[in-house]
Amino acid sequence: MVTRAVLIAAAASGQGKTTVTAALARKLVRAGRRVRVFKCGPDFIDPMVLARACGAPVESLDLWMVGAERCRALLAEAAQQADAILVEGVMGLYDGTPSAADLSREFGLPVLAVIDAGAMAQTAGALVHGLRAYGPVDMAGVVANRIASPGHAAMVAASLRDIPLLGTLPKQAAALPERHLGLVLPDEVEGLDDLLDTLADQLTLDLAAWDALPEAHIAAPAAAAPACNADGAALPLAGARIAIARDAAFMFLYPSNLATLQALGAQLAYFSPLADQPVPGDATAVYLPGGYPELHGAALAAGQRWQASLRTAHADGLPIVAECGGMMALAATLQDKEGQEWPMAGLLPGKVTMQARLAGLGAQAMPTAHGPLRGHTFHYSRLETAQPAAATTQKNPSGAAGEAVYRLGSLQASYFHGYFPSNPAAVAAMFTRSAA
Repeated sequence: MVTRAVLIAAAASGQGKTTVTAALARKLVRAGRRVRVFKCGPDFIDPMVLARACGAPVESLDLWMVGAERCRALLAEAAQQADAILVEGVMGLYDGTPSAADLSREFGLPVLAVIDAGAMAQTAGALVHGLRAYGPVDMAGVVANRIASPGHAAMVAASLRDIPLLGTLPKQAAALPERHLGLVLPDEVEGLDDLLDTLADQLTLDLAAWDALPEAHIAAPAAAAPACNADGAALPLAGARIAIARDAAFMFLYPSNLATLQALGAQLAYFSPLADQPVPGDATAVYLPGGYPELHGAALAAGQRWQASLRTAHADGLPIVAECGGMMALAATLQDKEGQEWPMAGLLPGKVTMQARLAGLGAQAMPTAHGPLRGHTFHYSRLETAQPAAATTQKNPSGAAGEAVYRLGSLQASYFHGYFPSNPAAVAAMFTRSAA
């Protein structure tokens, strides 16, 4: 199978990377291509939109959080299934440690540069040549965003010299809407598929130039170790049934986290706090992922069954793992951006308050008895609590103190989002009653 793979990057955030990636994915799918999309760096919302655009799950790639070996395995698997692999970068091409450029060089992914040409013409060439030379990176071509006219596109194309202009997008009358943690969730956008189709229609793509790109050659790594012991002992979570909150308030879930729990032997069951569904009675552990509880304060506060079921689970000693929004819903109260205060489940003493300023961002690792669990943090709220932290995450790469990790009985709560494949043994312990 012939597969083309590119890393879609830009000089900075806000240049249109997600819009271009979504439009290109949808255009290639409509052209009959099998497309797989990945997102560089920690992210939950962009992958949901990109999954709608290409019709397949979107995994994260990150040399630190995910690890080079797993990244290679994910890319190699996609190369066996798809004609096109699109990897959306994060921030600017060289921003972060590791950066999107580091990922490009590690796996030989040529860069497809997105430039916001709305306020420039020939300077586009200087920008793109600088992006190519600084690393350096292999530059596959350019997609120019916010092009005003065919003449504008011609000036940009001429300025690129030996770098092809593979596509252009005009200024968009309708764009993918955003809120404080990024894009609005796909199910909240009325007519999202129509918008994606419109973007695909507006994207002019030189399909012949795309097909002339070099083939991707991504070799699979050595086979990973099995999840069970070599002597055939049971999987660490065999017999476990983990109840996972999943609805519009709790949806920040890496597909790989769910796959890791299943690979460890657990069965997964889902419940909706927004619908006031209780924790399933046969659950042996509970997972409350992040999300937007602050947007659903009234419904969550009115839900007595889900709150009571969590208090009962905690009293019974069931392991409860709460990340970011999941932790916010377990505080005594949650104050939204409008200043309205809502009572929550109350397993964790204290008050959560939304704020306009970003409170936490970046890659971090949580210490455990089985070594560090890698992940990240991204939140606009703060928790005021008298509960002392049982541990503190470490920021990458500085090693500075990061997020507090609270442990009350069988509850573990933090703003930290763990990436479970980075340490399956630690994850198994988190969801095991004896360890909790």
